[in-house]
Amino acid sequence: MKKLIISFIVLTILANGTGFALTNKTSKNKEERKTMTNTKIVQTAGRDSLGVFAPEFAHFNDDILFGENWNNKDLSLKTRSLITVVALMSQGITDSSIKYHLQNAKNNGVTKSEIAAAITHTAFYAGWPKAWATFNLAKEVWNENTPALSEKDKYAQTIMFPIGEPNTAYAKYFIGQSYLAPVSTSQVKIYNVTFEPKCRNNWHVHKAKSGGGQMLIAVGGRGYYQEWGKKPIEMKPGDVINIPANVKHWHGAAPDSWFSHLAVEIDGTETSNEWLEPVVDEEYENLK
Repeated sequence: MKKLIISFIVLTILANGTGFALTNKTSKNKEERKTMTNTKIVQTAGRDSLGVFAPEFAHFNDDILFGENWNNKDLSLKTRSLITVVALMSQGITDSSIKYHLQNAKNNGVTKSEIAAAITHTAFYAGWPKAWATFNLAKEVWNENTPALSEKDKYAQTIMFPIGEPNTAYAKYFIGQSYLAPVSTSQVKIYNVTFEPKCRNNWHVHKAKSGGGQMLIAVGGRGYYQEWGKKPIEMKPGDVINIPANVKHWHGAAPDSWFSHLAVEIDGTETSNEWLEPVVDEEYENLK
């Protein structure tokens, strides 16, 4: 079924009236098509990446798929590029491979309006989310003036939990900017706490008559945890710190890295937090 859908989409795109007719009406377009027709495709990615591990696959990729199929003159390179983008998008492949073929399509003469029309048309048959993902890549290739991602947005793409909103309620207990995102607010309370580089909270104590304390689970970036009178412990994704009740400590980002951890509140009796003095720069700057 998927093959039939892809075939139908490709045939529709190539039909007259869609903006992808193969007959060029100007001498300039004729020269462009002639140049593209005479271009020989040479591919070495297979051997570069898999020549030792999978030499037969590398041979099929470089010599057959690109060396023979892509150099077949029955279809222009522009048409092959469009077909390839449609096929990859229809399968939900929106990684570097489709971006490569989007760039290839642009190099082979596909215009911004043509790729936009192709993706839009394919969306009706392959799915709207796939179109959105492909459009985001196409905008990069066709150099749309999209706002540059902030450092926060770039970092957010590296972790699976949301960064959340600025941690204004506890801002007076932090040096630098932190963010708070509730992950679970019933049964077990869990929050994702994110620190900008150099951000850390003050020394503090989770007080409890019995039980209590906190568990930290690092989920992104690099940071530190330190108990009073002990050396700092570096934290990276997957590291877990179990903080006993009534122990003075602090935690936060490394000087050169964003940092996120899940904070898991441990049930106890007569629990409270006592916020103390900041971690001064002289101590903090000794971290690596």
